[in-house]
Amino acid sequence: MAKRIGRWAGMVVLVALVSALAIYRPDRAGRVGAGMAAHNLCSAVFVAGLDPDATLKQLVQPIIGAPLGQFVHYRVDRAERSVETSFLGIFHARADFTPGYGCRLAYAHTPPAPPPRPLLPAPVLDGFAPAAAVISRDPAINAALNQVFDEHAGQPIKDVKAVVVVKNGRVIAERYAQGFGVDTPLLSYSAAKSFTNALLSILVRQGRLRVDQPVGASEWSGPGDPRARITIEDLLRMRSGLSVEEADNGFSPVARMEYLSDDMAGYAAKFPLGHPVGKEWDYTSGNTLILDRLLGQTVGGGAAGMRSFAERELLKPARLSGLTMEFDGSGVFFGSSYVYAPARSYARFGELYRNDGIAPDGQRILPEGWVEWSRRATLGTGYGAGFWTNDGPSESAAWRVAHGFPKDGFYASGFLGQRIYVIPSEKLVVVRFGYSRPPDFGMEDDMALIAAVIRATRPGADATVAQR
Repeated sequence: MAKRIGRWAGMVVLVALVSALAIYRPDRAGRVGAGMAAHNLCSAVFVAGLDPDATLKQLVQPIIGAPLGQFVHYRVDRAERSVETSFLGIFHARADFTPGYGCRLAYAHTPPAPPPRPLLPAPVLDGFAPAAAVISRDPAINAALNQVFDEHAGQPIKDVKAVVVVKNGRVIAERYAQGFGVDTPLLSYSAAKSFTNALLSILVRQGRLRVDQPVGASEWSGPGDPRARITIEDLLRMRSGLSVEEADNGFSPVARMEYLSDDMAGYAAKFPLGHPVGKEWDYTSGNTLILDRLLGQTVGGGAAGMRSFAERELLKPARLSGLTMEFDGSGVFFGSSYVYAPARSYARFGELYRNDGIAPDGQRILPEGWVEWSRRATLGTGYGAGFWTNDGPSESAAWRVAHGFPKDGFYASGFLGQRIYVIPSEKLVVVRFGYSRPPDFGMEDDMALIAAVIRATRPGADATVAQR
């Protein structure tokens, strides 16, 4: 009897193990790790001009986590402008660089990349910032910058790479980590979602799209498909109801979408509804990629067409120089995660939103009222439409306001502490980019910096800045 029970118990364990392997597919997670490493290293080397060893240690290994991160190996081929990676000696990936389009992962049937194109050069000096980094003379601002950058034993690593503070349309303080400077392109991660917001707004202003129109994805065209009710606004506000789970691990559908799929929007659009459309907020990059596909279809011309549209309608008039938009294998803008730009260009992007969508030359880029609509809270959360916001009743918004970030503030935000803070009432933009660790990715220090700058720059404050 005991032997029979033992055999049954062994079978139960075996079935459970096989089921777990079938569900969680550790091979997929391994391939995700190799793909993420290849993509990030390729972009760091060929887009940003960074050291691959340092990027491996600071950006790639921490995402994979200890001890597995040490089993990532890479080879940079500068002649072919590619990076190959190996993870655990089993899983392999390659990413290829195209000037003007950044890096994308190579798959068995990846179509040819578009022809190379130059990035927008640095704009002529227009009073926004001098050629060299701006050093503040204000002791309170400098103390707050120290707090943002300084590491402390026993505390989560912040690894801040760049901070730029803009007041009244000009840079009053900035600081960079060693190896980074005013021209170094920085990885956006989900701060890219706010660029998707901007590109959509232009098509809305031109009358080519409406936020209340159904998305019309081909995957939802079947009779009675409830997903056909999903609108553009539903995607932008993360209330589509699609069950494309996003989690900070290699097992999540979003991770597989981003690092195992050549057609990311097509992958995401196949997921069923997990909630009724428009009724619940659920953050997923799948929403953004489906929207980016629609934007590309509306503009036409694939990756080259979208890049030309972005340059003409957004990058040039807003003076966003040195900015790289990356694309997936189907030619869709990777607008959930992968923009590379110097910190000053991110600051100029923030200025565009602080000025209600008006470019430096007075041209209207975003529709009138679009900024206020974008910062309006969604379903009582701390998220608006492509931006996080202090609007609404959420606990996260209340915490930020209590810590010095004014109620009218909103911000673009990326996975490892890439943030563009916009505070219209204070005529203030603060950019902070790094490779920071959870739980708050250095946000409490950011709040202290914002509060310090507001105190130092309000009328009557004795604040001065100097330029190096």
